[in-house]
Amino acid sequence: MPNNFNLEKSIALLERTPRAYRELYYGLGHNWTNINEGPDTWSAFDIIGHLIHGELTDWIPRARIMISDDEGSKLLEPFDRFAQKELSKGKTIEQLLDEFERLRKDNLVTLRSWNLTEQQLDSTAIHPELGTVTLSQHLSTWTIHDMGHLYQLSRVMVKHYAEDVGPWKAYSRILREA
Repeated sequence: MPNNFNLEKSIALLERTPRAYRELYYGLGHNWTNINEGPDTWSAFDIIGHLIHGELTDWIPRARIMISDDEGSKLLEPFDRFAQKELSKGKTIEQLLDEFERLRKDNLVTLRSWNLTEQQLDSTAIHPELGTVTLSQHLSTWTIHDMGHLYQLSRVMVKHYAEDVGPWKAYSRILREA
């Protein structure tokens, strides 16, 4: 089984992604932050809300359960992938970006404070859909989750001008694959 996971390498990326989102969307305006790929798809506004919900209820709370000594409480709660609808109501993209950055910083302070050992990274819990998962798998998923949504948002922004690029569409791989 491949094991490329490295906690410090993951933390280095996790601490940078809030700034990447901030650079892309802070002050950009509704015309960019609310575009999506069509019905039942997410905009930047939706995704930042989703990331906030993950910071509050997923990554560190679930990791805490995994490293707990209480064998009776190793069942992870289901994650509501759409909770951002209520969570983000009435907020601006700037407020969401500020909140995401603050929560991520706090969560990384917590993660670092644990001084996790290799044995702890192998700790497990029961995911409601996936079964037994390890802490290193969970932390790897946290790392790529940010990058997956950056890719998604890039794709949304690119496709927004898909028909406006004219013949240059032939040179845009992301548009040809759409």
